[in-house]
Amino acid sequence: MRDSLVIIGAGGHGKVCAEIAELNGYHNIVFLDDELADRKTVYGTTAAIPDFLSKSDYFVAIGDNQLRMNFLKRITDLGGLIATLIHVDSTISPSATVGVGSVVMAGAVINAGAFVGRGAIINTCSSVDHDCIIGDFSHISVGAHLAGTVHIGNCTMVGIGASVSNNLTLSDNIIIGAGGVVIETLNEAGTYVGVPVRKIQ
Repeated sequence: MRDSLVIIGAGGHGKVCAEIAELNGYHNIVFLDDELADRKTVYGTTAAIPDFLSKSDYFVAIGDNQLRMNFLKRITDLGGLIATLIHVDSTISPSATVGVGSVVMAGAVINAGAFVGRGAIINTCSSVDHDCIIGDFSHISVGAHLAGTVHIGNCTMVGIGASVSNNLTLSDNIIIGAGGVVIETLNEAGTYVGVPVRKIQ
């Protein structure tokens, strides 16, 4: 871990990640953002990513799963070092694993034997119970809850306040809408909403 961190994405998610980074010991934090480059707090666009390779770690703070994956791959292909950010007020079992480039936010709980892949977001006050597997670049949203032994695929999002019953699988590229309740395995990519969830697109 270096003293400096480059955060890709200067929106609300990026600001939260920056505060976690400070708690994790980073002192010099720079934002790069293609859409918000005119803000005083933003150094410039992502064209400047190579400028920091020798002196900074990197973190991709973009909520869109696919974009987050693309930027993380771009940085690693350049040889950049990717940070993992874990809030001091989260609870993570000693037997759980959190992948490189992921963030675990305040109040989140990751229980025994759980595995979180690369570039994932375990958001504020969400819970990942025992023996769950969270795929790369997935997002467990604010206040969402996974019961034990749930398998979440890659680039899948479990929306705000949603719940997934135990022993179920959600395949890649699924979106569970806010407040949705999942009571059966979902094998087809798409968007699901309701109680219990049903596919709408």
